Amino acid sequence: MQRAITRMVLMGVSGSGKTTVGRALSDRTGVPYLDGDDLHPPANIAKMAAGEPLTDADRAPWLEKVADALGDAPVIVGCSALKRRYRDVLRRAGPVLFVHLSGRPEVLAARMAGRTGHFMPGALLQSQLAALEPPGTDEDAITVDIDQPLQAIVDAIATR
Repeated sequence: MQRAITRMVLMGVSGSGKTTVGRALSDRTGVPYLDGDDLHPPANIAKMAAGEPLTDADRAPWLEKVADALGDAPVIVGCSALKRRYRDVLRRAGPVLFVHLSGRPEVLAARMAGRTGHFMPGALLQSQLAALEPPGTDEDAITVDIDQPLQAIVDAIATR
């Protein structure tokens, strides 16, 4: 049985397709998409652009902004949500379905190498993969393999 989207977070490391999938899912469902990267403070963006991984302290105010953005209205948000404690902050907004966009490191690296105009350098992929704590079985989450066409990813999310 399908349920209506209230709050969904597309999570995963950089290059997993959060923005692309979020926009396509929004087009399909009519639920607005918000890119969590747009909520980063300038200091975080500068740090990442310089090739420095963010610390938990760097992420804390950003995660609060993302949690606030989840609000009361139906919304799809792209946010790395790499660690369980980060997802716990986001769950303060209420029930959230996490969709873990998961892929092999070589797929992620190729995607990052092929994109332009993004502040996150490919050099930070390994630090994100090292920090990633995939959702546990006790979390309201699904995992979708990104090594397939966009429409298949959106279909997999929509049918679950």
